[in-house]
Amino acid sequence: MSCTSRLWRGWRVVGFLACVCMGAAERPDATAPLDDDQPRALAAPNRPMNALPVAHVTVNAKDATGPLEAWRQSLGHGGINSIPLPDRVVDGVAKLRPRLIRVFIQEFFAVYPEHGRFDWSKLDPYMDALDRTGAKVVAAITIKPKPIYPKMDPGVWRPADVAEWQRVIQAMVKRYSVDKQIVTYWEIGNETDIGENGGCPYLIPDPAEYAEYYKMTIRPILEAFPAAKVGGPAVANAGSDYLARFIECCAKEKMQLDFVSWHLYSDDPEQHAGLVQKYRKLLAQYPGKRPEMLVTEWSKGFDPVSVEEMAFEPRRAAITASSIIAMIDAGIDWSFYYHIWDQVCDMNEFRPFFQNPDIMYHHWNETPHRFGLFGVGQEVRPQYFVYQMLNRMGDRRLRAESSEKELRVLAGRSDRTVNLMLVNHGRPSSQDRQATLRLSGLAPGRKWLRTYRIDRNLAWSAKRIELLRLENREVDVKEEFTCQVYCPADSVTMMVLEDGR
Repeated sequence: MSCTSRLWRGWRVVGFLACVCMGAAERPDATAPLDDDQPRALAAPNRPMNALPVAHVTVNAKDATGPLEAWRQSLGHGGINSIPLPDRVVDGVAKLRPRLIRVFIQEFFAVYPEHGRFDWSKLDPYMDALDRTGAKVVAAITIKPKPIYPKMDPGVWRPADVAEWQRVIQAMVKRYSVDKQIVTYWEIGNETDIGENGGCPYLIPDPAEYAEYYKMTIRPILEAFPAAKVGGPAVANAGSDYLARFIECCAKEKMQLDFVSWHLYSDDPEQHAGLVQKYRKLLAQYPGKRPEMLVTEWSKGFDPVSVEEMAFEPRRAAITASSIIAMIDAGIDWSFYYHIWDQVCDMNEFRPFFQNPDIMYHHWNETPHRFGLFGVGQEVRPQYFVYQMLNRMGDRRLRAESSEKELRVLAGRSDRTVNLMLVNHGRPSSQDRQATLRLSGLAPGRKWLRTYRIDRNLAWSAKRIELLRLENREVDVKEEFTCQVYCPADSVTMMVLEDGR
């Protein structure tokens, strides 16, 4: 047995005992994130710092280009099982102060088990947990009640009784938009262009037929809750003409369309930005008010291999941050990273309504994608801290430029801080860099300079779910100030310059 294997087994024992004693599920291995009371080693490149390639970054603290609404880059969850978010995850998400979270209302909640009877006992605690995060909800309707759809066939989208279907939808909207006031956006379906391969029991490959399904479903939504925003189709293949043809149907028939939605899993930030640009151009011709653009599921691309170590690779955080900046630059209205919490797929929940439940078994039990901000055991992952950084960027965007395209920069300010996010992400690979930051337009005086970074050191407090400071020093600045920061390959760095107290 290698030394690495012995260390791994030893840490698993220690981690297990710690979880039992503390009542918390932290990652039990030798590369677990560091807590505040532990010594930490700063990342170091394989060659001298002065030999690293240099990226020059300029920021003018007086040159605000407009509002920075980083809260529009939010989170999605669900579709795998009916377990509500646990308290640790709820608390962690609440720290990010999301305004909207996108979820699935899946058939395994069994809200309409027989004609004329509703059962909210599984869905209520699920929705209540989401409500405790402080966010409102975008709810994708993916239920397929057996009393209305007696045949298990993803190709059947028209209910046996349209009026009964509409009564079910109306009751659900009344409960979660009117009585509980949780859901404000209702998304009709999920990846209906690919059916069960998209995790839901509807296959509607013809956009015209989807438009019929959409029309019959939004009617009871708007009757129950006229203030609702309705849209779709949460298309999986956003590069096809499916969404464009659906938009055309809505315009022609004058159906209410408050938002359009699509999904993309890709490591390439330019692909994410490209779809935003494509649909922004298409919607510019839409009659009346332009529907909002929502990417209701997105993440990195699917990997052919799934091992636990990959979940903690900083490259995942770098892909996430780069893609967010690219979508912001392209003008996205809302994006929802998938997903909040990794989960096990309960096959017993899918068998009653899924023709091929092995699809879900493979995706979430055999080769799980490990996209979650939290793992199955509620351990926090690197991507969480991208959203923590975004939440602290301030509300005004500053003009910022980088000399290297592989080093993306997002700059913002609040009343007391100037904030920079530096993302070192290249394709197909990244390299260590040194960034020279030149800030102008500053108010002279004493300030605090603080640096945080997501990299292979995993420098965060797993207990408090907080990044640790790598640098914390007082500086006396003039109107112009220059400093340097190390940006390892596939890292996300945040630098904060805060007015002295």
